[in-house]
Amino acid sequence: MATENNKVRYAVVGLGWIAQETVLPAFAQAENSQLVALFSEDPFKREELGKQYGVKTYSYEEYDNCLRSGEIDAVYIALPNHLHCDYTVRAANAGVHVLCEKPMAVTEQECEQMIRAAIDNNIKLMIAYRLHFDKANMQAVEIINSGKIGDSRIFNSVFTQQVVEGNVRLEPISNGGGTVYDMGVYCINAARYLFQDEPIEVLASSASKGEKRFDEADEMTSAILRFPGERLATFTSSFGAAPVSTLQVVGTKGDLRMDSAYSYQGELKQQITINNETQEQSYPAGSQFAAEIVYFSDCVLSGQNPEPSGEEGLADLRIIRAIYTSAQTGQPVQLGEFKRQHRPSARQIIQRRETQQPELIHAADPSGKS
Repeated sequence: MATENNKVRYAVVGLGWIAQETVLPAFAQAENSQLVALFSEDPFKREELGKQYGVKTYSYEEYDNCLRSGEIDAVYIALPNHLHCDYTVRAANAGVHVLCEKPMAVTEQECEQMIRAAIDNNIKLMIAYRLHFDKANMQAVEIINSGKIGDSRIFNSVFTQQVVEGNVRLEPISNGGGTVYDMGVYCINAARYLFQDEPIEVLASSASKGEKRFDEADEMTSAILRFPGERLATFTSSFGAAPVSTLQVVGTKGDLRMDSAYSYQGELKQQITINNETQEQSYPAGSQFAAEIVYFSDCVLSGQNPEPSGEEGLADLRIIRAIYTSAQTGQPVQLGEFKRQHRPSARQIIQRRETQQPELIHAADPSGKS
C-alpha cells in the first residue's frame, strides 16, 4: 500500500495549534513517513501551509474523495475531540490507516465504533500517546517495576495551564471539552502505566470561580482513582492556573518525581529519593511526535498491530466519563473489570531530535500565544 520508496504517505487532518507546532515539523524526522496532504476549513491556512510543506491541500468536504484517491496511506487526525470518531470511521471504511490524537473520542461507544471499523476494514488504528515512546516516562516505568522505590502505593499529579476564552478546549464537556479530556487524560494514562493496572473506582470533584470562560467546561477537576492492591492515584487538572506538569510515585522505600512530566519541549527532569538520598537525571524531550509517527509507520509497513491501540484509548475514556459522572453526582463510581494485556515499557523508546517551532498560521496555543 505504501509508496515505492517504502514510506507511508500521510494526510494531516486539522491544522490547529498542535498540528502546526508539533505534528507537521515532525515529518522531517520521520524517515519512513511522508507528508503528502493537509486538511483545513481555512483557505488561508491551506494556501500558506501547502506552500510551506510542498503538499496538496483539501477542505473537509473533499475528505472522502481524497481517502479514495489512492494518494494517501494514513491520516493523522488532529481535529477537536468530538470529530475523532467520524473521521476515523470514514478513513477506515476507505481502507486508510489512522493515527488519532487523544483523547480517542468523547464516549466509550464512539471508541468501540472506531475499534470495530478498524477491525472490519483491516486497517491499523493507533492513539497518539506520545509519552509511550518517551525515554523519561518509560524509564520511570522500569524503575518502579524494578522495586527500587519499594512497593508503589501512591501516585499524585498536577497538570495545569491557562486557557483563553473561545479556545476549543472550553467546549461543553458533552462535546469533549474540559480539563479531564484535555489534560487529565495524561495523568490517568500515567497512573495506569506506572501502576501497571486498571482502577476499580473513582471519586471526583470540580471547582470554578465562575469566570465566563468556564460556563460550559470545568475550570478544574480533582480525582481519586482506587487501584487493586489498595493503591491510590490522585490528580488535578485545570484550565485556570499557572502551567505545571508534575507527577510523583511514592513507594514503601522511596519516591520518584518528574517535573515537566508531560512536556514535549525542553527537558523532562526525574528525581529518585531513597533514604533521604536523591538522584537526579534530565532527559531531552526530543521530537515525541516524530517518534510516534515513525513507530506507527513501521507498524503499517510490517503489518504488526500498534500499541497504544484503540483499546488503550478506550481504557482512559471510560475513566474520564466516570470522573465527570462522579463530579456531577458527588458519589464514587465503580468501574467494571477491564483487562489490558499490553503495557508500555522501555522497549518502545524511540528518540528523535527536537524540531524547530514554526511560525503559526491562524493558530494559537491554549493560552492565546500565536
